[in-house]
Amino acid sequence: MTDVVVVGAGNAGLSAALSARESGADVVVLEAAREDAYGSDSFFSGGLFRVSYDAYSDLTALVDDLVLAGEGLDEFASYDEADFLDDWGRVTGYRLDGEIAEHVVANSFEALRWLHEQGKVPFVSPIIVDENGRARHSRPGWHGGFVEASGGGVGLTAALRGSVAASGVDIRYGAEAIALRRRVPDRGWAIITRLPDGSEEVVEADALIIASGGFQADAEWRTRDLGVGWDLAKVRGSVNNTGKGLRLLLDQGATAVGNWSGCHAVAWSTGSGEAGRADANHVFERESHPFGISVNSRGERFLDEGEDFGAYTYAKYGKEILTQPGQIAWQIFDEKTRSLWTDEYRYRNPEAARIQADSLDALADKIVPRGMASKDTFLKTVADYNAAVDATADFNPYVKDAKRTNGLAPDKTNWSQRIDEGPFYAFEVTCGITFTFGGVKVDTGARVLDRRNEPIRDLYAVGEVVGGLYYFNYASGTGLTAGVVLGREAGRQAAS
Repeated sequence: MTDVVVVGAGNAGLSAALSARESGADVVVLEAAREDAYGSDSFFSGGLFRVSYDAYSDLTALVDDLVLAGEGLDEFASYDEADFLDDWGRVTGYRLDGEIAEHVVANSFEALRWLHEQGKVPFVSPIIVDENGRARHSRPGWHGGFVEASGGGVGLTAALRGSVAASGVDIRYGAEAIALRRRVPDRGWAIITRLPDGSEEVVEADALIIASGGFQADAEWRTRDLGVGWDLAKVRGSVNNTGKGLRLLLDQGATAVGNWSGCHAVAWSTGSGEAGRADANHVFERESHPFGISVNSRGERFLDEGEDFGAYTYAKYGKEILTQPGQIAWQIFDEKTRSLWTDEYRYRNPEAARIQADSLDALADKIVPRGMASKDTFLKTVADYNAAVDATADFNPYVKDAKRTNGLAPDKTNWSQRIDEGPFYAFEVTCGITFTFGGVKVDTGARVLDRRNEPIRDLYAVGEVVGGLYYFNYASGTGLTAGVVLGREAGRQAAS
């Protein structure tokens, strides 16, 4: 018997465990993955947290080496709560649960300070100074207020796991929660777990926090809810996020809420192999699409690559690729934009699906054997694009520069440059699914709500199992931040 059980050892679950322990509770964390095969979705993330701040210098409370000098630093003077909410609301069609979103935004800064101090998570500066002395986001073309866990998702979860274990929390790896029972007549829960040897064990607790992620790793479930073709999507993260915790909540009468046919899905290298590769982590994501063009296997463009900052388009880009013939596309760049690529593009391992040539003609010759139907169509697409670029507008990768094309279907509305300076590059991409948007309804205390909108006693949910926060699309960094804010609150509530 223990005070609090947390199911899932990702960012949200570990934040909840740390918070509950800090509040004086005895805590057990059940993690389905074995310790030697650990890899939550947080582990496979880029470690990016969106955060509101009134003054840029406030971030010194989170980042030890914050950049405090550089031309253009005033552009990052603030990212207040209204900015955060507007960006989050805008990309979700304002369908999001406003009460929860406002709670997350209002508490984002303090929660990340707590994560930094109590969770020992080291954050790095979201702003760097380039070779020209100009301050800019560390990811070219990105937008919003951020901090980033040092070492990305790997660094984030390593720090949290260490802090949680050091606080006296019992983390049990290889313990998969498979059923729940109410403890009658007492309060609390009995959690039935399956161990690696196939045996079962019962863990009893006064309060239960479910933080086991969405259902993206279950091909049958995601095809049923997301639609035809989603069984073919690459799973970016944990193989254990099959929705079992979500099903346990629904079976206990939790209200299903949110965009069940929606998900976070990115352009993902076709060379990524199977899901859950700890050695690869985040390196197969391809999010620099605003600075090139994307063509399908017919050799045709199929979206506006410059519709918005990459922070607001990358998570819906994968869905667009999934609808193309063969669920495949190529991102095309020339040498001019190479310095703008995110670091993930620079890995040269054999699986990176990177093609390079000194001419567009030679590039086409290398793409065609990989599934491109027509070399001539591809070359015409690039030529038509080059001819349509507005030569009168200036290119600026750090703002919406309105350097567009004219007369194409679709046009590219920002960051259009002719593709004419060799060498030329093609990155072969498919759809990589990150997490699903459907989940259960909670209140601002992370208490799970039933169909009468009443809290289910002693039951909490945090992380990707929470629904109603994302519809259609996703603003980068909101997921990890929401996980910490609600996880911290769930821990405090459960401990009380």
